[in-house]
Amino acid sequence: LANAIRTNGAGQLVAEGAVEILYRDRRLQATRVVYDRTGDRISLTGPITLTQGDSVLIIADEAELDSELRDGLLRSARLVLDRQMQVAAREIRRSEARYTEATDTVASSCEVCAANPVPLWQIRAKTVRHDQEERQLYFRNARLEVAGVPVLYTPYLRLPDPTLQRATGFLVPSLRTTSNIGTGIALPYFVVLGDRADLTFTPSVTTGGSNTLFLTYRHAFASGELQFDGGVTDDRLRAGLRGYGRLQGRFDMPRDFELTFDLEDVSDGGYYRDYGLPEADRIDSAIALTRIQRDQFDEAQLTYFTSFRPGENNDTLPRLRGSVETLRRFTLPSLGGAAELRFAVEGYGRKSQTDVIGRDIGRASADFDWRLSWTAGSGMVGTVMLGASADYVAIAQDSTAPGSSTRAVPRAAIELRWPWARRDGRTSQLIEPMAQLIWSGTDPRATPNEDSVLTEFDEANLFDLNRFTGRDRVEQGARANIGLRYARTSASGWDMGFTIGRVISDQPNPDFAPSSGLDTRLSDWLASVQLDMPNGISLVQRAQFENSLTVNKAALRLGWQVDNLNLASTYTWLRADATVGRPNETSELALTSSYTFPSDWTASFDWQYDLTADSTRAAGIGFAYRTECITVDLSLSRRFTSSANVQATTDFGLVVSLDGIGNRPASRSARRSCNG
Repeated sequence: LANAIRTNGAGQLVAEGAVEILYRDRRLQATRVVYDRTGDRISLTGPITLTQGDSVLIIADEAELDSELRDGLLRSARLVLDRQMQVAAREIRRSEARYTEATDTVASSCEVCAANPVPLWQIRAKTVRHDQEERQLYFRNARLEVAGVPVLYTPYLRLPDPTLQRATGFLVPSLRTTSNIGTGIALPYFVVLGDRADLTFTPSVTTGGSNTLFLTYRHAFASGELQFDGGVTDDRLRAGLRGYGRLQGRFDMPRDFELTFDLEDVSDGGYYRDYGLPEADRIDSAIALTRIQRDQFDEAQLTYFTSFRPGENNDTLPRLRGSVETLRRFTLPSLGGAAELRFAVEGYGRKSQTDVIGRDIGRASADFDWRLSWTAGSGMVGTVMLGASADYVAIAQDSTAPGSSTRAVPRAAIELRWPWARRDGRTSQLIEPMAQLIWSGTDPRATPNEDSVLTEFDEANLFDLNRFTGRDRVEQGARANIGLRYARTSASGWDMGFTIGRVISDQPNPDFAPSSGLDTRLSDWLASVQLDMPNGISLVQRAQFENSLTVNKAALRLGWQVDNLNLASTYTWLRADATVGRPNETSELALTSSYTFPSDWTASFDWQYDLTADSTRAAGIGFAYRTECITVDLSLSRRFTSSANVQATTDFGLVVSLDGIGNRPASRSARRSCNG
């Protein structure tokens, strides 16, 4: 294609004006093209653009190529890979439509223009060879420059091109300093083990005498995936080797079942904190076989717990738990409505053989639930609920409890909701009073309370028939759940909602903790409010209070998000309750914030303060710099509290990443402006 095509006196074909040549996956555009039939060669005058597929683009001033656009020479050229990595060169030589070799080159993924003439980083090299099939870049006599200043020289450098997702080689190193182990550097090395597996070794050494090797192995199968993460450490903090291991997997099984497992172990409770891993004061290993289908659920699970909390003894904790559960939902032919039937078997045991504190328990249970709803002419919605639960419990190694016990608890309830809706222009409002009248049989409380100690009372379970978290206890007798919900939404951005309610019980279960607000005939009032304003301010508040307005629990979150600023503060207050392991009241304040500057910097700050102890628990500050071609993360944090497993520490971290190399894509959202 061209504006004009003619032949000259030498028998050559000349095309001029917006010339375009298409051949297979290659496309060439130029101002002037001369085709020599004798040599089967094409001479081009620029500006010239040559594309191959979706990932290779070459721009040049002059070129000589063969007729298939496979081989040739391009002068004053620039190679662009996947719209990210750019290689500018004095000349570029193409061969076999696979190799591109550039001479006297500068490579970078940074935006370069009149406003930003010097890239943040660049690699200058004598030659660069790009293998399009292997998707690799080979540099000879390479020099890395940052802001125009040379910082590293190497005679040979290999980098994956931006289209390659996996390649054997070093990954981005990280620098971390802590008061416990000193300053250390971690240098990951990634190994490709075929199309479905890979391995990452991460050696780390510190000035405090800590030597660590982390390892990650991943394997993808046709029916699932497997991953192992682990580490082994020799340091001065504890005698002997320290480390951790975690194996995770998911596999499709016959008959629509899915096998999942997450197996974890760690040498001590402080290891994760010392080496910058996600902290956990309890860990669990679990394996489960699950099937989820329409109107049915089946699961078998085995879990093993380990605690590192001060005051908890793993010999007297129920560390091993096994369960099998099946659930079916259906419609009763004659009555209609929705019915649900559940059967379950579970058991858990302790390592200790001591009476009472070494108690082991096994349970078989069944539940039936049926609900039928209707809507009256006034818009009131009614629901009738009937159900029953039955349990058989076997108890061993506890002389204070019977060897076995049975329990059957029927229940019945009626619910009334009367939603009122109003729409005024672009504003919608909904107010909904609700009431439930419930009756349940008596809980004989013959079984020790293992799984229903911690009970929360909030808007999520205000209208639940049973607010106990486990099966050892159930709510009993006659009671009423009453409440009011309100919601307002507006196109102007003023959105509001609140819920208020309480529970009135004839026989409150004595196993409700005093701080739950459910241990008396008239429960605490529960109130929650959510408010969103058009100026970016948001508020979420939840409180439990008595008739005298004495507050027993309160939580408040206030946030402000506008332009580049994000602020959030949270206040929490909980009354003291020794029955749930809280001998003192809790009063805490937390603050998080971040601000993005026009200069591509983002600053963040977080702070946690214990008002009861009048001391800071933790604080941290971070800075991040990100453009289209580089990411710098700098963080400093301090943990002020300590325990038997974790000491007070100060952490400093630094990670610098060159984006646009390999599978680290250049950020187009952080691209610097070239308009000035």
